[in-house]
Amino acid sequence: MNIFDRLYDAHLTIGGQGITWREIIGNLFGLLSALGGMRRKVWAWPVGIVGNALLFTVFFGLGFTAHGGQVLFGQAGRQIFFILTSVYGWWLWNRTRGSRDRGAPAVHPRWATGRQRMLMIGFWAVGVLLCQWLFRAIGEGFPAPNFYFWADAWIFVGSMVATVAMARGWTDFWLAWILVDLVGVPELIYFKYYPSAALYGIYALFVLWGFVVWLRISRREQDEQPAALESARQV
Repeated sequence: MNIFDRLYDAHLTIGGQGITWREIIGNLFGLLSALGGMRRKVWAWPVGIVGNALLFTVFFGLGFTAHGGQVLFGQAGRQIFFILTSVYGWWLWNRTRGSRDRGAPAVHPRWATGRQRMLMIGFWAVGVLLCQWLFRAIGEGFPAPNFYFWADAWIFVGSMVATVAMARGWTDFWLAWILVDLVGVPELIYFKYYPSAALYGIYALFVLWGFVVWLRISRREQDEQPAALESARQV
């Protein structure tokens, strides 16, 4: 085994359970990306891409795996989608920041419109139906329980909705992440991805905090707009 293989398969053993450093570091990058997103910083997107790339290798069962060779296609597939969407979000936030004063946040939080929200819900519902069928058709390398296909489809499609909503600056994306985590954490525990489950649990608490922060910002900026218009008229 050469040095690259050793680094790739490096892991800890805690209580008889193997945990790759890729899994730990990938989730830490994800948490750091969420912190940047809450603060509306453009660097949140490239940091998230690094974490997604590491986690893809974990869930797709490449190299060392401590989970009996169980490949979670939904969890692995959404990492690819995260990378693609993060490129879009990175470009969009960077473009928006370029049109504002130096030091200004990259995006102004706002709620999605009623029509946009209905489109998100409809996409999520139809996407889950299609993806659970697709995951069953692809099959698994282990005897997966029935709930697995529905759970993985829910996580996969919900992650799409949340990431696109974040790129657009919709406060709704925090709520979408909460719904994803309500299914994602129990699934990870069931399949013994304990570090990911623990960090996703912490992430869920962080998401609640981020939602409150963005909600306060959106309300404050809405209140400031009429005052700014009135001040402009007086000038």
